[in-house]
Amino acid sequence: MDGGDLELGQLLAAAEAAPPGESVEVLAHDLRKRFGAERVSFLFVDLVGRRLLRLTTQAEDDMGGAAERIDLEGSVYDAVLRTQCQRVERDGQGGRRVISPVTNRGDCIGLLEATLQNADDTVLAQIEDAAHALAYIIVTDRRFTDLYHVGRRTTRTSLAAEIQHQLLPSASCCEAPQFTLAAGLVPADDIGGDTYDYTLDRDTLHLSITDAMGHDTNSALLATLLVGAMRGARRSGCDALQQAQHAHDALLAHSRGLATGQLLCVGLTTGTCELVNAGHPRPLRLREGATEAEEVQLAVNLPFGVAAPTPYHLQQLHLLPGDRLILLTDGMQERGAGAVDLARLVWDTRTSHPREAVRSLTTAVLDACRGNLRDDATVLILDWHGPRREDG
Repeated sequence: MDGGDLELGQLLAAAEAAPPGESVEVLAHDLRKRFGAERVSFLFVDLVGRRLLRLTTQAEDDMGGAAERIDLEGSVYDAVLRTQCQRVERDGQGGRRVISPVTNRGDCIGLLEATLQNADDTVLAQIEDAAHALAYIIVTDRRFTDLYHVGRRTTRTSLAAEIQHQLLPSASCCEAPQFTLAAGLVPADDIGGDTYDYTLDRDTLHLSITDAMGHDTNSALLATLLVGAMRGARRSGCDALQQAQHAHDALLAHSRGLATGQLLCVGLTTGTCELVNAGHPRPLRLREGATEAEEVQLAVNLPFGVAAPTPYHLQQLHLLPGDRLILLTDGMQERGAGAVDLARLVWDTRTSHPREAVRSLTTAVLDACRGNLRDDATVLILDWHGPRREDG
């Protein structure tokens, strides 16, 4: 086994030279060559978040092999995804299974599993580096191949859900020095009207959460119009108020539908949050020293698409380091989801990473509805850490 440093530059170059669908095999070959790895595979979570799928090699595909499906709950893989810590286990045949998170800026892409006869601390660290490199490789490659999308489909996805997923950010979680955010929506294979969005520039984090009227393809098309208008305005330099007005005008001009929404612009150097609430459920907030989650008291304007002379109003919040802000759609609170003590669950998960808190909240709603939601349910959680030290 070669004890030299893993040459990440060479690995990236080899992945670049391979077809986009074969990058995992390039990394597997590298680990076999350098460390004598006997089995190397990449696992990723399915669309509904209940199972892992093991990506098959080209040889397995040629033999007609199907991707192995593994129940996630309670497994060692679940523990690695939750903790984001590498795990080493005996494989029962004298070797060691090394399972490493494949994560990019907090977004869990999957897991890298390799079996080796021997693995000292140096090798384990190098495998972690390889897993990190694999995250960047997959983020790049999935722009060019449907391989990773096809593999995630373990249930039938409705047309509305297919449209809706194209509106979402490619990563459901993002970590930065000033904040950590995560979002999720259910049912993932049959959503039709909810969206969330985020992006950040040099000094501002932009967030939105919306709920288009209905729960079918028409609502997905309405959401497409809504998100397109907001993104177009945002990319033209508009603030939250102007983005809201563009969204409203687009619905009035091109549809007969309505949508609720909440748009936020958070100053990365100040923690000042400017927002517009268009008929949407108020956010919840956890603040250090509090004993429960509180509803943020905001004025609520009319939904987008309601023809009325009343203008939208820009409101302001100030986020303090340690604040957790929870944005919701009504599907998290109404009908069967009403059986969930949402405020209590938000409190109980206050120390969890936003990614895990989102998972707990959406799972609780799914369970309360026995897996049969009559409305989309979406949650976005923002943890505010405060400005970077050099920002003041």
